Amino acid sequence: PLQTLLDSAVSETLKEFGPKGLKPDGLAATVIKLSGSDVPQLASYRGDSKIYPASVVKMFYMVALHRQLEDGKIKMTPELKRGLSDMITVSSNEATQYVLDVLTGTSSGAELPPKEFKKWAYKRNAVNRYFASLGYKNINVNQKTFCEDAYGIEKQFRGPEGVNRNMLTTDATARLLSEIVSHKTVSKERSVQMMELMKRDWDGASSNPDGKEFISDALESGTKLWSKEGWTSKTRHDAAYIETPKGESFIIVVFTENVATVRGIIPGIAKTILRKSGEIN
Repeated sequence: PLQTLLDSAVSETLKEFGPKGLKPDGLAATVIKLSGSDVPQLASYRGDSKIYPASVVKMFYMVALHRQLEDGKIKMTPELKRGLSDMITVSSNEATQYVLDVLTGTSSGAELPPKEFKKWAYKRNAVNRYFASLGYKNINVNQKTFCEDAYGIEKQFRGPEGVNRNMLTTDATARLLSEIVSHKTVSKERSVQMMELMKRDWDGASSNPDGKEFISDALESGTKLWSKEGWTSKTRHDAAYIETPKGESFIIVVFTENVATVRGIIPGIAKTILRKSGEIN
């Protein structure tokens, strides 16, 4: 079964990269095999562990934005279309900040006194309330992404020691991606639009100049890829939907912590899954 395959991939990865600093609690992964049966197969390793998601959170903001557009709470404008596109295609943090302002009716600025801050914080938590209503657990999606750091009310909202920073699990991320792929988020038309933003023209070139960092580095020529990556100085993550030349389709989500500069961990897991997938019953 798929779980056995993932367990094997994780075990091999920990054995290979343990000497380079990868610890069992510095890795999480969720895999969904969509092809081959009527019911998708799911496997995970630490799939419910909360991890800082870096730019992977932008996928959640994209879905929430389409929900509000569909409900007529906001209207698409040329500027919002530009912001949405840049948030996903080039992972712009500035675009993400703008999109989150639109989603929540909040904006950055100076720190606020307690009463005003409480009102501001409630509004900023709109995306959390949306995903909670859908049954998502162990996630926090209410913070802007920054190239450097948060200041003013953004730092106030993040809280001491970053207690309120964004958090995702690989299970929640894989669920969201699977719902986009299967056109179960918002509407089929909007799901197709989201897929278009996440489509990666990876073939023949790495998605990262260093190479051997993301799932695209594990793929054989002719494989189709839709993904959202995220990385910081301490984290490196990838969430991908893959269609292989053999007609198989997978969602693979891998999060890593404290080994961001170590090459090969994420593609190593993906390569094992894809290479041995034919052994799954």
